[in-house]
Amino acid sequence: MEVAVPSKNMGDITGDLNSRRGRILGMDTQGNMQIIKTQIPMSEIMNYSTELRSITAGEGYYAIEFSHYDVVPHKVTEAIVAKSKKVEETEEE
Repeated sequence: MEVAVPSKNMGDITGDLNSRRGRILGMDTQGNMQIIKTQIPMSEIMNYSTELRSITAGEGYYAIEFSHYDVVPHKVTEAIVAKSKKVEETEEE
């Protein structure tokens, strides 16, 4: 994924990407915009456009491209299984 943001929002965006399990691969500058190259799970960016607009006051944009499959961390797997069990219990009632 590549995210283009104004320089003034760079810290907020990199923090947000890290909180979403993103890995920053590199950064470039194009005019007054910073281009952040990152790998991030698709599950973490399903509604990212809203968050990006909020942080950058509508000035930021991003482009995504599928890269690869990866192992899901154990903590995330446990949360998925727990949610699935809860749904099953609700459907049985």
